Amino acid sequence: MSAFVDSLHETFERLGRIEARRMFGGYGIYHEGRMFALVTGDTLYLKSDTESAPHFDRLNLPPFTYMRQGKSMPMSYRQAPADLFEDREEAARWGWLAYESALRSGQPPKPRKPPAARKAAAKKAPAKKAPPKKTAVKRTAVKKKTTKAASR
Repeated sequence: MSAFVDSLHETFERLGRIEARRMFGGYGIYHEGRMFALVTGDTLYLKSDTESAPHFDRLNLPPFTYMRQGKSMPMSYRQAPADLFEDREEAARWGWLAYESALRSGQPPKPRKPPAARKAAAKKAPAKKAPPKKTAVKRTAVKKKTTKAASR
């Protein structure tokens, strides 16, 4: 895990316990099973929605975007304000704002597998392939040759 991601535990200490999970070259940041932040590189993005967007707009904080088929696709995560890293109260305020946006999103919390279950899943043999489909064989009627005994 990166030093930046590790430091987020201290940054959001007043929010409560957070968890970082690797995803797509970055990290998802979770609180109580809900992803409320995203880290890519050393940039933190917080979950936003229509209710919290004015807070981000007031500070001109851009959304996280990615490229898809040559188009820039914005997501519902906005760059976190810089002063969040200097003030724990400010971090808690922004953290709660993002967490509440995650709650409003309607996405159910993602359960975390215990470490033993993750190791077992990783060691599990690959799934068996389905047996090949049987194709219907067209049967043609075969005429039996019958021989008549010649009576002489």
